[in-house]
Amino acid sequence: MIEPDDAVTVLKTIANHLVDVSRNKQNFNRLPDIFWGYFARGHDNKDRKFGVIFTYSEREKDIDELIKMYEQWAKNQESENKNE
Repeated sequence: MIEPDDAVTVLKTIANHLVDVSRNKQNFNRLPDIFWGYFARGHDNKDRKFGVIFTYSEREKDIDELIKMYEQWAKNQESENKNE
């Protein structure tokens, strides 16, 4: 289980990386008009993995579907943890 201090470090790392990406307009030059996404994955100094997905869409349905996929994944993780 991730310790609270480690969770803070992971989120700070992700936030700082997103700020760096946002400072360069060239990162966004060839995006489609109605949707785009950004993802990153990494690990902490204890080799625990983490990932982040950031999505923009003018279609609310797209975002709702992605949230449902995450919720299903989280539910599956919960079930797997109970069976171990």
